[in-house]
Amino acid sequence: MTRLSGDADAMALALQLAERGLYTTDPNPRVGCVIVRDGTCIGQGWHERAGEPHAEVHALRAAGSAARGATAYVTLEPCCHHGRTPPCTDALIAAGIARVVAAMPDPNPLVSGCGLEALRGAGIATEVGLMQAQAEKLNPGFISRMCRGRPFVRVKLAASLDGRTAMDSGESKWITGESARADVQRLRARSSAVLTGIGTVRADDPSLTVRAFDIGRQPLRIVVDSMLGTAATARVLAAPGQALVVSAGGDAGHARRLQQTGAEVLCLPHPGGKVDLAGLMRHLAGRGINEVLVEAGPTLSGALLAAGLVDELVIYLAPHLMGTQARGMFMLPGLAHMRDRVALEIRDVRAVGEDWRIVAAVQGGSAPVTDGQG
Repeated sequence: MTRLSGDADAMALALQLAERGLYTTDPNPRVGCVIVRDGTCIGQGWHERAGEPHAEVHALRAAGSAARGATAYVTLEPCCHHGRTPPCTDALIAAGIARVVAAMPDPNPLVSGCGLEALRGAGIATEVGLMQAQAEKLNPGFISRMCRGRPFVRVKLAASLDGRTAMDSGESKWITGESARADVQRLRARSSAVLTGIGTVRADDPSLTVRAFDIGRQPLRIVVDSMLGTAATARVLAAPGQALVVSAGGDAGHARRLQQTGAEVLCLPHPGGKVDLAGLMRHLAGRGINEVLVEAGPTLSGALLAAGLVDELVIYLAPHLMGTQARGMFMLPGLAHMRDRVALEIRDVRAVGEDWRIVAAVQGGSAPVTDGQG
């Protein structure tokens, strides 16, 4: 059994456990739990998959009868409502837990504060806030969906050292090396959805699937396609999992042909013949999408950034130059003055193989930002 020196050690272990669910818990949050008695960890667990037991239940099962009088350290306030599983508060109370330390309150309105209140009502001592920032970093999408009504949006870009993402012809394979491309697989694996634009579909015909990990699911693949020009033979539609094509109009007959491939077609028009990107994010939140990874060209990436819908940039910089005629990272018209600049905060810089990865938070967002690691 693991000896722990105090509350911080126990919560750090719970956070490590929660991270094991990074790729699999969607749309639920990643949660870890540790049961401690007399300085010894007697039970531990993490939420592994939606619909399966929560972290507290796994930890309590491991602890058995020794849980009576012990302390439970959990990275998120225990749930107190019936979803696909019973309330964790009931399990903690029935097990005779004496004290519960939660890293953060649950932002879900069905739980927020009520879980801790239910525990206190049963005579259990409760504390909240220990290592809260670390807990929030594990679940930026869940928090964003609950608090802002939209997913956490992460834009991934591969660029040369002079900031170019494709040659003028559209050629872009491969800007970065194998290590960077493998790192992107981790970003896809943790995401609820991967979003691209019709330009990228036409130029690269990507599948946008998770191939390096067996996570038991595929993220929803989304194509923003204003005039519904996606070919029915596109790989993004044929790949395993669900595809969603979002348009602002287009030919109804072609929409039916896309639907015959198994894809979902959604019309969200915005003035000017474009897709309503903010409306799309609200729609995705409504279907339980926590984190969206954007793998798109400068037009769509720029439109999302200009609309204030980007929380984090993950930029892979390759050690070469592509010249002034090559395509840039973002199409951002109207930046005439220095005051119009998009402010970023660099959160992490590290080598990934022969390339460099920069993780930057877009200033003005309120969602927790990760360090880009999968």
